[in-house]
Amino acid sequence: MLITHFKDSLELKDSIGKDVGISDWLLVDQERINQFAKATDDLQWIHTDPERAARESPFGKTIAHGFLSISLIPHFMYSCLFFEHSKLTVNYGLNKVRFTSPVLVGSKLRAIFKTLQVTDVNKGVQIEWQVSMEIQGQEKPALVASFLIVVYHE
Repeated sequence: MLITHFKDSLELKDSIGKDVGISDWLLVDQERINQFAKATDDLQWIHTDPERAARESPFGKTIAHGFLSISLIPHFMYSCLFFEHSKLTVNYGLNKVRFTSPVLVGSKLRAIFKTLQVTDVNKGVQIEWQVSMEIQGQEKPALVASFLIVVYHE
């Protein structure tokens, strides 16, 4: 795990091009997948039916939704990146996402954050991170994304 506390925008700008955060591992179990499926009304059998997935899926078991993996990015970010003197942090979106490997039920994920860009905005900074979400025991990540947030100062 790599935890970074940023005191100000200068420290953020100095981190451009560097890995600044590595989260702990998080288990993606069937209950989490089912809760996400219910919340999003994406009940496709490849996610929610372990018996059918074992019989018919090329993966041999259920897989997590790609958007479930994306939705974990803020959790991972807040576990390893801290912004001192910030009033508010807002998710600003994604520029590019690629799902590079399926996340099989029972997998553990973690995220690595690399600072790509820091831009001054009114009363804060916009930060673009490269996020690589790793699957424990696999070489290829689950996803790679360009994730943007805005951190507003006190």
